[in-house]
Amino acid sequence: MNDIASSQTGFDGTLLGRFGGEKPPASPWFEAAIAHEPERGSFKVEGANIELLTWGEVGKPGLLFLHGNAAHADWWSFIAPQFADSYRCAAISWSGMGKSDWRDSYHIPTFAKEAVTAIDVAQLGVSGTAPVIVSHSFGGFPTLRIASHHPEAISGAILVDSAPPRAEGGPPPRLANGRAFNPRYDTLEAALRRFRFLPEQEEGMPEIIDWMARGALHQVPESAEAPGGWTWRFDPQFWKKFERKAWGEEPQVPLGIIVGGQSALFPEGRLEELEAMIPDCRFSTVIEDARHHILVDHPLELVAAIREGLEKLG
Repeated sequence: MNDIASSQTGFDGTLLGRFGGEKPPASPWFEAAIAHEPERGSFKVEGANIELLTWGEVGKPGLLFLHGNAAHADWWSFIAPQFADSYRCAAISWSGMGKSDWRDSYHIPTFAKEAVTAIDVAQLGVSGTAPVIVSHSFGGFPTLRIASHHPEAISGAILVDSAPPRAEGGPPPRLANGRAFNPRYDTLEAALRRFRFLPEQEEGMPEIIDWMARGALHQVPESAEAPGGWTWRFDPQFWKKFERKAWGEEPQVPLGIIVGGQSALFPEGRLEELEAMIPDCRFSTVIEDARHHILVDHPLELVAAIREGLEKLG
């Protein structure tokens, strides 16, 4: 039985509840990857501190990894180390997510500025060649903005299951309306039991799901507005504060695409729609059995697809 299949054994209707708050057994490759710990720091963009992780030597070609909505930089902490021997790698947490500060409002141009600033702070361009961005889901939208408005900052990008933005799209009403504060849980175990993905999926390696969930949580004291306990790091008002405009225009750099063959974001015809938006699309790779969160259910296949894609972008 492979890792993905075994991850479903004993599934109890939650992704992590069956582990009772304990960390699931982990594959050797995963343990080795997260043991290659990044240097952790931050930088400021328009008044907000932005979380920054880096791996690899300064002077090597650069890779910037950008996560999706409500995620955090450590979603890449088992992927980026796979490239750190050959690349200077970095990952950030967008403002409003991870350990980055929240804002009064969120805009794609501001997110693009966070990514471009990370390239400078992490010294991803010291090799003399502009870095490549690898972005998952929501992270693809600031990437498209950079590719059209700041093409000098990057030499190319790989969009990982990042569907083309549509004006009529958006989050479910419960997210769009926002909340005063995120739910509070008395124990870490209770909080981990509530972790899930959007779009939802059950498939995935439990050690990766657990890693992502723990990184998304922190413990907060009681306040006049909310009880204390374990809660999510992301801004519960994000979608209410988010301006759904200024995605970008025609990309001015080569791009590649990686999608999950079973992704809820890529029904029939959606990949072709995205390809048509990109004048210089170097490749489209479909990981057949993967869902939207490819990092979770097919991480090593994703690493291989990124490696192949980097060669084609070059």
